Amino acid sequence: MHIDRRTLLRTAGLSLLGGAALTACASAPAARPAFVTPTGAQVSAAERARRPGALRDVRLTSAATQADLGGLSVRTWAYDDAIPGRAIRVQAGEVIRAHLTNRLPQDTSIHWHGLALRNDADGVPGLTQQPIAAGTEFAYQFTAARPGTYWFHPHSGTQLDRGLYAPLIVEDPHEPLGYDEEWIVVLDDWLDGITGTPEEVLTELSRGMGMNHGTGTTHDMPDMPGMDHSMDGMDGMTPGASATPSGGRGGHMLMGATSLLLGGDAGDVRYPYFLLNGRIPASPQTFRARPGTRLRLRIINAGGDTAFRVALAGHRMTVTHTDGMPVRHAETDALLIGMGERYDVLVTLGDGVFPLVALAEGKNALARGLIRTSPSAAAPGAGLRPGELDGELAGYAGLRPAEEARLPAKNPDRTIKLELTGGMMAYDWAINGKKYDPAAISAAISPVRSGERVRLSFVNRTMMWHPMHLHGHTFALAEGGIRKDTVIVLPNSRLQVDFDADNPGLWMIHCHNVYHAESGMMTLLGYLQP
Repeated sequence: MHIDRRTLLRTAGLSLLGGAALTACASAPAARPAFVTPTGAQVSAAERARRPGALRDVRLTSAATQADLGGLSVRTWAYDDAIPGRAIRVQAGEVIRAHLTNRLPQDTSIHWHGLALRNDADGVPGLTQQPIAAGTEFAYQFTAARPGTYWFHPHSGTQLDRGLYAPLIVEDPHEPLGYDEEWIVVLDDWLDGITGTPEEVLTELSRGMGMNHGTGTTHDMPDMPGMDHSMDGMDGMTPGASATPSGGRGGHMLMGATSLLLGGDAGDVRYPYFLLNGRIPASPQTFRARPGTRLRLRIINAGGDTAFRVALAGHRMTVTHTDGMPVRHAETDALLIGMGERYDVLVTLGDGVFPLVALAEGKNALARGLIRTSPSAAAPGAGLRPGELDGELAGYAGLRPAEEARLPAKNPDRTIKLELTGGMMAYDWAINGKKYDPAAISAAISPVRSGERVRLSFVNRTMMWHPMHLHGHTFALAEGGIRKDTVIVLPNSRLQVDFDADNPGLWMIHCHNVYHAESGMMTLLGYLQP
């Protein structure tokens, strides 16, 4: 998406009129609807309604670096030479002014994942801003209105699958949870600087393959409201066959990675390592505390192609938030976290040393960290898979929104059907059979009006699962379900989510598998001018 925004809009048959209206050119053969633009008056009004508070200045540099992944040194790209980048922490209502210096050899951007922020700060080059060219600086400014666990990453090509990601924590000045300590946990799948680059992976995958990839069958899976098939019997499931390389053209394509929890095929890409807070399992990060400590874990999946099943050995966890939104507290043994999703949990620590294990779902490998409350206890081996991984799993339907996060019941004013299409054969991932084309955005915009209740109906026609992400909003799973901004849509199934159209602008909807998105599984939502 490295296209000048004005050139892009002209190519699409649209014009940017004083930054106020996205509408049809006078010479267009047929009238097109006029949309609110990222710099329009409605966007500014929505920002004023957030009642911006104190200003917090943040400085970031994106650059090539030599990173230590725990005794393994790799050449990659990162924010301020750290993987993950240092967390940004603000109070709800404060204004973030983030200055990014781009020292990469190509354009970049920052998307502030999960925040309902002003549209011109959303970080999508060619749509909400110009690309940030190499050697230049850019400042994002927006109100962080809602508390929660968020993160940020580029929205430029496959840059996310390097080391360019970091947490963004918006603290609640009236925090209702009681806990003693906090640990931010960022999970990732890693190959950059080891077996190739993400760009090389995309090139290989884009050639497709000469045979069907995965079983495409739908087994019993975690219950999710709105699905049109049974979701019972999730407990005790384990991944399928060990994942192996395809054996051709660079060996990045993954074969045999299967998961009952994900409905069959678990992923496309062969990763040599899986990381927890930037470290390989053989050299884990250790969190130290006292026995009896009430610990809050903020868990973020920053991976490119991997869902993680997460458990803490010897402990049950209490889920408190999904994607930054509070839920009624629910105990569980394990979590399934797709790319882009976040979960907050509370746990009361025992006495000893306990692995926090993230199983790369269907890929037969682990990321891990350690929690140590005893200085003398011996740490278990790096390959330990705690029994909690196969215990009770918190599925979407087993969680209910907290009262303050509940979306009031209302029939949708508008339903937008989004068919997820494509496959590994031609690697032609798309939405409604159309690959996203940044040079023809007018064809990709689904219109909505401010004040509407909008239903997104995801219909997965593929044999793969897709973590679908909506920018600038949170939605509720249909029938009063939990509030989220990223949701797993299983193969051969339908999932419906509802949101209130209360944040004007142009917004992306896309698969958060970075290779699916860059291959075309993206589309747009646009607010109509009043």
